[in-house]
Amino acid sequence: MTIPILILFFPLLAGILIAVFGKCMPSHVVRVGVIATVTSFFLSAWTLYYISTEGPIHVMLWPLNPEDTSLLKVGMLIDRLTAIMMVLITSVSTVIHVYSIRYLEGDSGYARFFALLSFMTFVILSLVSSPNLFMLFVFWQLLSWALYLILAFNFSNRPACQNAFKTFFVHRVGDVSFLCGIFLAYKYFGTLEFAELFKAAAEQPQVISLFSGMFDISAVTAIALLIFVGAMAKSSQFPLHVWLPDTMDSPTPVSALMHAGIVNAGGFLLNRLAPFYTLSPNTLHVIFVIGVLTVLMGASMMLAQNDIKKTLGFSTMGQMGYMIMECGLGAFALAIFHLIAHGFFKASLFLGAGQGIHASREEPKFPGSSEHESQKSSNTLTFVTGLILTLVMPLVILMVAHGMLDIPLQDAHGAVILLFFAWVTASQVMFSLYRLHAVASWKVAGAMIFSLFLIGFVYLWAAEIFTHFLYPEPGVSDGFFVAAALNPRVFDMLILLSTMLIIISWISVYKQSKGKKIFITNWVSLFRKQLYILLINRFYVDLVYVRWSNNLLRLAQKVAHRF
Repeated sequence: MTIPILILFFPLLAGILIAVFGKCMPSHVVRVGVIATVTSFFLSAWTLYYISTEGPIHVMLWPLNPEDTSLLKVGMLIDRLTAIMMVLITSVSTVIHVYSIRYLEGDSGYARFFALLSFMTFVILSLVSSPNLFMLFVFWQLLSWALYLILAFNFSNRPACQNAFKTFFVHRVGDVSFLCGIFLAYKYFGTLEFAELFKAAAEQPQVISLFSGMFDISAVTAIALLIFVGAMAKSSQFPLHVWLPDTMDSPTPVSALMHAGIVNAGGFLLNRLAPFYTLSPNTLHVIFVIGVLTVLMGASMMLAQNDIKKTLGFSTMGQMGYMIMECGLGAFALAIFHLIAHGFFKASLFLGAGQGIHASREEPKFPGSSEHESQKSSNTLTFVTGLILTLVMPLVILMVAHGMLDIPLQDAHGAVILLFFAWVTASQVMFSLYRLHAVASWKVAGAMIFSLFLIGFVYLWAAEIFTHFLYPEPGVSDGFFVAAALNPRVFDMLILLSTMLIIISWISVYKQSKGKKIFITNWVSLFRKQLYILLINRFYVDLVYVRWSNNLLRLAQKVAHRF
């Protein structure tokens, strides 16, 4: 039981030592931070192994009497979800610590940066190990403050400080909603402990009357929606996404930590409260819609950027939208798998952003740029292979799932959801492969077939293995999918619309590669120009917020002047 405490203790101790003695021992600053983080990583790995074999650990630090009914309880809850997150956090933090040794060497705030980095690691570890909503909210707040300090690390950079305050303000909007949800949870269910809260919410349904009884809403739905707003702000979901793309003036290690760890807090929060959210299917549908809008906006705005770090920032926004959307579909375990994969991937991308910027300044060289080779990608073999595989992707996954993995598709709504994700992912890969210019068509066709089976098996593996690992109790994960089930007509329309878009896209790409025009080319060209203007201006959402804030400021000044 002492090992989980030590996981948190070492980063906190390192942060305190560096903050107090950093200027006196500049040569030992890095050593203290790295040793503390590496130690926490090995302890986290051991904890994950122990939890997987022996079960969860619940450590009560205060009050010492377990029968005490005090609201303010301090402790740790280490289950499989927490253990996995601890391994992710400490591993990413270790890499960022090592990367920052030479990146910030000679900076006047060298010791301060490592102190903040160690403290932020402690805060995130404490957040994921919180046993109740009260402790989780406390560290949720500390994370916002620590993020503000580390984003404004370079005080002389005015845009960085302004964007840090913008981030802090947007997070305050979500935190106010989060706090209201906590108040309602304690008022209607009398506890903030996770297990007790889930049990009380399931056994004692409560109704909140609004507007003198004119409108009733389930207490679970109201609480879930209020807490979700907090997750929206932290994970950069539309319309509270405006802070994330503007945080690129901070040092690259900060961007890596933020995009690989901090923005995942929303997905972790929904997973921690998954049994609570499954009691409100309507809330899950709202989460799904918000996730879809965030994916579409983040991915599209990413394409219009001309700065590599902002491109990665909008990419993170889109990926967080995917994660939230998966939670809205009941695929909570898949969201954690997505969170982990994206965390490692995006951390490596940000840490390599400097190298990419340097390479882009050199004269680009494209091998095999002759006209003959550039037309190989438009070969009929490649086109037919990609189109057929894209359309038969659902059938292939259905056969593999039912025949080889014995998944009962008629009872597993999650398999259909995974089918949709695998289909879209495989289609994107095939479009990318089709655009290759310097590769023979039969090689591209072979790569498409290989990608089809690779993506199918990865998604099915993530669904089966990871879901059963995180939620081993019988029927728990199935209950998530049942609660989040969409209306069959809505789901059918989504699949039909996706199929039509994929077919039209294949035809359009093939015609353009042949130098031919389709009958709506002029209309599409005009639409693309207008869409580009919207994307480069972020759909004017930031401008709307600025005007609202200015109007509120003028109103406040008038009220202050009058009274």
